[in-house]
Amino acid sequence: MQIAPETALSLLHLSAFGTLATHSHQLRGYPFATVVPYALDAAHNPVLCISALAEHTKNVLADPRVSLSVVQPGAEDVQDTARLTLVADAVRIESDEALCSRYLRYLPKTEDLLALDFMFFRLQPKRIRYIGGVGRMGWVKEADWASLPALPADLEEQFLTETRPQLNALVRLLGADCFGIDYEVKGERHRQRFPDAPLIAERFATAAPRFAAELC
Repeated sequence: MQIAPETALSLLHLSAFGTLATHSHQLRGYPFATVVPYALDAAHNPVLCISALAEHTKNVLADPRVSLSVVQPGAEDVQDTARLTLVADAVRIESDEALCSRYLRYLPKTEDLLALDFMFFRLQPKRIRYIGGVGRMGWVKEADWASLPALPADLEEQFLTETRPQLNALVRLLGADCFGIDYEVKGERHRQRFPDAPLIAERFATAAPRFAAELC
């Protein structure tokens, strides 16, 4: 069964962390799993900011083949809830201003770590296994994920700047893309999906503010 990329994308946006599995460089042949925070870049790929001292960082530097598992936040019955495993290559990157700004909106506590030995890695998906519950599962192909439209950073920033003053003080905007808006209310993450997504360029500029007005 083939899954629409937007379904997996929505789950990745709702979650703030996942379980990263790497190849252990100390115990050859054994997987090493650990929980890490992440944020998605403009092209919808997970970005990690991890310490050079961490075991999983050493593993990634030795072998970039990884997977990231994510579960629907607040799930009580994990067998009957949305979850996915993203199989990817981890590529070390130098963050530019746009990427760093976006990452820190989602994970502001990371800012103090950037002065230490932390480094950025982008997970470039090879395939994604999505499970929506019992009997509802399938794959998202690499080419389908790569073809998802990306929202230009300047258009996202303009939207955030213009929208923030109009929202309730309890709402904190995190980011926006062609498929929806991410925000927090009292520390809990939410996502406003666009029913007629994707919204690209001019369509985003005119339609996104209407959906933002519906945020809590």
